[in-house]
Amino acid sequence: MVRSIKNPKKAKRKNKASKKGDGSSSSSGPPAKVWQPGVDKLEEGEELQCDPTAYDSLHAFHIGWPCLSFDIVKDTLGMVRTEFPHTVYFVAGTQAEKSSWNSLSIFKVSNISGKKREPVPTKSGDDESNMGSDDSGSDEDSEDEELGGSGAPVLQLRKVTHEGCVNRIRAMTQNPHICASWGDTGHVQVWDFSSHLNALAESESEVSQGPSTQAPLFTFGHKDEGFALDWSPVATGRLLSGDCKSNIHLWEPTDGSWKVETTPYIGHTASVEDLQWSPTEPDVFASCSVDGNIAMWDTRSGKSPVASFKAHNADVNVISWNRLASCMLASGSDDGTFAIRDLRLLKGGDSVVAHFEYHKHPITSIEWSPHEASTLAVSSADNQLTIWDLSLENDEEEEAEFKAKTKEEVNAPKDLPPQLLFVHQGQKDLKELHWHSQIPGMIVSTAADGYNILMPSNIQTTLPSDGP
Repeated sequence: MVRSIKNPKKAKRKNKASKKGDGSSSSSGPPAKVWQPGVDKLEEGEELQCDPTAYDSLHAFHIGWPCLSFDIVKDTLGMVRTEFPHTVYFVAGTQAEKSSWNSLSIFKVSNISGKKREPVPTKSGDDESNMGSDDSGSDEDSEDEELGGSGAPVLQLRKVTHEGCVNRIRAMTQNPHICASWGDTGHVQVWDFSSHLNALAESESEVSQGPSTQAPLFTFGHKDEGFALDWSPVATGRLLSGDCKSNIHLWEPTDGSWKVETTPYIGHTASVEDLQWSPTEPDVFASCSVDGNIAMWDTRSGKSPVASFKAHNADVNVISWNRLASCMLASGSDDGTFAIRDLRLLKGGDSVVAHFEYHKHPITSIEWSPHEASTLAVSSADNQLTIWDLSLENDEEEEAEFKAKTKEEVNAPKDLPPQLLFVHQGQKDLKELHWHSQIPGMIVSTAADGYNILMPSNIQTTLPSDGP
């Protein structure tokens, strides 16, 4: 698996049409044609232009050195938020040129503006008044959308020094101020960032603070560096860490600290790339490896897996366990494929219910939507972030109706999967993505040239009829 950032150097502010969405398309010319990333090539002098109407919200920012991993910190601003402007809290780790230049970043991005749309079904009661008057969308949608917020997003940043590059960082679900980091020095550390998060919550001004020194709550040294790290969503404080020597260690919370089992879980023959706790069972977890296998474990059944199977013909880089449909496990491989498995079918042999070969480069991140059980997002080394809805199928009547409505022949590729809902581009060397669990439809991604916050306009989120 290709994990490192290519040519790490400080990200610079760039005014690219592909990110900022300030290009326009001509109203005349040949019939529209769907441009396929990785298939169609740009001619000399041509460049892709972003269509801003494809997004309800799209913002780009950076915090200095590139970031291989980040996490969205759960906040107290509301469990289901649909009104712009939005505020989001993050933790991240850097990939600096020199080991001593690295840091852990705790930051807040506020005043995230966008187009307001009604969730499905429509909420009862009166809507809040318009928060902005600038029109950033198409006129044809003006009846059901309006701009929420105005001006640029505000970034507030605090840093804590970290020795070595940060391979992965995760915030605890139940206590999000507690975060675990995986360093390339071979150490996994647990941190308490409550003071930094509280300071950010109390301030609204754009502030960047130099790195401060803080001692971790707990440190455990593996025999080698690693990337696999996951907090249990069921058992508070339970943590798993996996390294490049194929060892998996279980962390059990004690009074204000952790006890790490020195005897590792052994079941892979190569580097453990990712770990995922079961969303419903406190003792069950899954792992994936460079050996091409996925293993299922039960901490009550010893240090060997209860099941193991060949998942891909290349390294299995990432896995994601569906928290809304706990029988579904997604996996992404170094060969660009990703697959969906129904864990109920494991005993019968073939558990694959969907397999996609759309991406042609390694899958770097995969995650199920926390709001729609059939939807997941995937990032790849081909610089694409794709969103998929597994419930979609080809509908010839709907396609014919669309073509008649647009009065033009849209030359869509015949082999384009009907489940492909959205393709986002404009970032280089994409590494990780996360859905925001409290803001339906929002995805954040990190790449060598910084972060993107995006909310595609065709992602409709179903909410209860009585509203959030």
